[in-house]
Amino acid sequence: MGKVFERLDDRWRRFIAAQPMYFVATAPSGPDGHVNVSPKGYADTFAVLGDTTVAYLDLDGSGIETIAHLRQNGRVTIMFCSFGRTAKILRLYGRGSVVLPADPIWPGLLERFGPHPGVRSVIVVELDLIADSCGYSVPTMTEVADRDLLDRWSRRPDTLARREGRAGDHRHSIDQIPALSPRETDPAHQHS
Repeated sequence: MGKVFERLDDRWRRFIAAQPMYFVATAPSGPDGHVNVSPKGYADTFAVLGDTTVAYLDLDGSGIETIAHLRQNGRVTIMFCSFGRTAKILRLYGRGSVVLPADPIWPGLLERFGPHPGVRSVIVVELDLIADSCGYSVPTMTEVADRDLLDRWSRRPDTLARREGRAGDHRHSIDQIPALSPRETDPAHQHS
């Protein structure tokens, strides 16, 4: 049976640090639109900032759903699940905000993460519910290695050119929810 917790104590901080990946879920407001779930790798892209505050490094990729949904309604759930010997799932529910390079807190947040190219934003989440569940049906798997494909792809000249062009345009979700205005961020040149 799952339990609810008031804060991320040392036990939960160790659990989070031990997971090689996590999942981020957001949804647009209202009954229409598409729910988005994004798998996130690179364990050094997630940071516990306080007992009820977490953040993750948002690396530019194929979509912009999370930023669009957060700017529309702020709702987000982050899920960690153990693929190791101990079956456990941890869900972090809260309100997320998008921190961009022009924000005064940007440099301090960026220091919390490992080195990665293609940084678009930092997502900060104020947690209002922390809950676990059993994870009994989650398979046991062995981690072989981080897949460095996104970092390598981010350094390619064609990727940099595409990101440079995209940074000058309005970005929208697949449901046409506004996400980023031109030049709000610069993933072609921004690194952590």
